[in-house]
Amino acid sequence: MDFAFNVPINSVSFGQVSTCLLREAYRRKLDFPIFPIGSGVDLSSQEDDEGFFDWIKKNYASSERKHSRSNPTFKLWHLKDSLSSMSERQLLLSFYELDSPTDTELNIAKNNNLAFTSKFAIEAFRKNGVESKYIPLPFDSDNFKRMEKLPNGKDFYEDDRIVFTVCGKVEKRKRHEKIIRAWAKRFGGDKRYFLHCSIYNGFLSPEDNNGVVARILQNKTYININFFPSMTKNATYNEFLNGGHIIIGMSGGEGWGLPEFQSVAIGKHSVIMDAHGYKSWANEQNSVLVSPDKKIDVYDNVFFKKDSDYNQGQIFDFDEDAFIDGCEKAIERYKASPVNEEGLKLKEEFTPAKTLDSIISNISDI
Repeated sequence: MDFAFNVPINSVSFGQVSTCLLREAYRRKLDFPIFPIGSGVDLSSQEDDEGFFDWIKKNYASSERKHSRSNPTFKLWHLKDSLSSMSERQLLLSFYELDSPTDTELNIAKNNNLAFTSKFAIEAFRKNGVESKYIPLPFDSDNFKRMEKLPNGKDFYEDDRIVFTVCGKVEKRKRHEKIIRAWAKRFGGDKRYFLHCSIYNGFLSPEDNNGVVARILQNKTYININFFPSMTKNATYNEFLNGGHIIIGMSGGEGWGLPEFQSVAIGKHSVIMDAHGYKSWANEQNSVLVSPDKKIDVYDNVFFKKDSDYNQGQIFDFDEDAFIDGCEKAIERYKASPVNEEGLKLKEEFTPAKTLDSIISNISDI
């Protein structure tokens, strides 16, 4: 069957997923037109793979010469800007993180063959009369692997510290401020526990990022809370994830939660909010689940502005004591078994092959 891919190929979350799926297609020796979304092809975060890189360039270069709008297209993108298409038949796979689709979002959804990465998003649109498919994301085993030691052969740490990690670009939706302050209140200054934060937001200036950190910490300094700069290479990020023992996923709204998912799949323990896209892969066996206690408005006047045509509604929030109790339980799980064996099973359950098969199957039904 002839089809095309219209996807971002870059270092952010959408681009990482696209690259993972394209690599699976390359392994199958498939050829199809590739139309990158955004500013062309950026594979700088990936390890060198000349054959794969050349395959992308070849299919990208010939796309306008070979593509027909009568052939279906797979698009991975936000709802915004997804009325446009390279084909009369488009399968759109998107992330949705809130709970109240706007009229604009619903209209775009109605004009696409739509799929989401979370059943929570599917239900939010179903309540508004729009049906969609469910396509879970894959674990990228080419870029993320369990490491027992640093690349130089040394241990990650010279002591028995337990390291928590929190990831994702800093913003209200992800609840970083509440997470870090609550953790600091319980564990701050206790050198048995560390918190590693990879929350740099590339949409903010370095000065603004520093200001956000100062505000979160209320201008205090903790010897066991560290903030890391933006990591441009997947290998560096993989090392960061491996340097943690327990990842915190208490975001108020996610379409999936890639860093948390990747961490658990390489055997890390976790404290995860039992809500939204996390529920696609996190369960009581592989994670310590914390139930949300309420919802709050998402608006921050930076990334989420009230009365916009997009991204309106509420996110989940949590009780601080329940979160800290979850951290304590995760510590006990780690002490009992440093490797999260149940988490390792995610690599087999969510593979690039299964996701690509689902995409091709849904394309064939258009």
